Amino acid sequence: MTLTDREAKVLNEIQDWERNLREFEPNDFQLTYEKYLQQSFSLLPERVQKQFFSVIDSWLFHLHSVIQGSQLQIDAKERILSSGRIFLKDIEKIEDLSQLKIEQLQYIAEQQIARHRFYSFAQGGLAGTGGPLLLSTDIPAIAVINLRVVQLIAMTYGVEVNTPVEMMTSLKVFHTATLPPRLQLEGWTSLMDELENRDDLYFYEGNEQITDITWIEQPVQQLMKALVIALFRKRVIQGIPLVSMAIGAGANYQLTRKVTDVAHKYYQLRYLRQKEEFA
Repeated sequence: MTLTDREAKVLNEIQDWERNLREFEPNDFQLTYEKYLQQSFSLLPERVQKQFFSVIDSWLFHLHSVIQGSQLQIDAKERILSSGRIFLKDIEKIEDLSQLKIEQLQYIAEQQIARHRFYSFAQGGLAGTGGPLLLSTDIPAIAVINLRVVQLIAMTYGVEVNTPVEMMTSLKVFHTATLPPRLQLEGWTSLMDELENRDDLYFYEGNEQITDITWIEQPVQQLMKALVIALFRKRVIQGIPLVSMAIGAGANYQLTRKVTDVAHKYYQLRYLRQKEEFA
C-alpha cells in the first residue's frame, strides 16, 4: 500500500530519529559515569541485585494494572473514543480508532501528551517545595503519570492495553524511553524485533524481565534530584523555594517528554505497519 504524504512524512521522522539513535556517541563523562554506577552496583551480592530488579518489575506490573483498571483511566478511554467519533461517528471500541487517518490520531494523541507533560511539570514543582510528603511520593507519582500516558497513546492508535502481551509491550516501551540515550538503541531494537515477529497473541511469550543493570541510572537520577531539591529548598524568594521547584518541575517534565516521544513514535510505527499488512 502506498502511504499518504502525511504518513510518509511521519515514517521519515521516525527513521530520522532511529538514525540519530544509531549515530549517537556518548562522551567520556557519560561512559565513565555509566561504568562507575554499574561497578558500584555490581559490588552487591548477585542475589540482592536480582531481588532489587525483581521488586521494581513487580511494582511496575502492579502499578500498570491499577492504572489500567482505575476509573480515571476508564474515563480517559471514553474521552479518546469521543474524540475519535468527531472524525468517524461509527467508532465503538478502541480497535476502531485505527480506521482514522494518522493526522487525526496525532491530534488526539498530542492532546494527551500535552496534558500529561503539564501534569508532570506541576507535580515536579510541588515535589520541589521540599515537603517530606510531596518529596516522598514524587517517584510513585511520576511513574503513574508516565505509565498512564503510554497506555493512553497506545489506545489512541487502536491498541487495547488490557491483554498480557500489550501490557508487557507498553511496559517495555516505558522502559526503553527511560533509558539513557546511549542505551536506547538496544531497547528500541528489541521492541522492533518483537514487533517484527509478533502474531495476534494474548499471552506474552518473550522475556518478561523489564529492568536490569542498564536501567540503574534512572532510580539514581531520581534520588539525586530529591537530594538537590532538599539542598535548595531553603533558598526562598518571597517565601517560595523557586530554585528547588524549578529543578523538580524541569526534571519531571524532561522525563515525561522523553517517554511521550518514544511511545508516540512506537505506536505510530505500529499503526503504519498495520495499514501496510491489511492493504
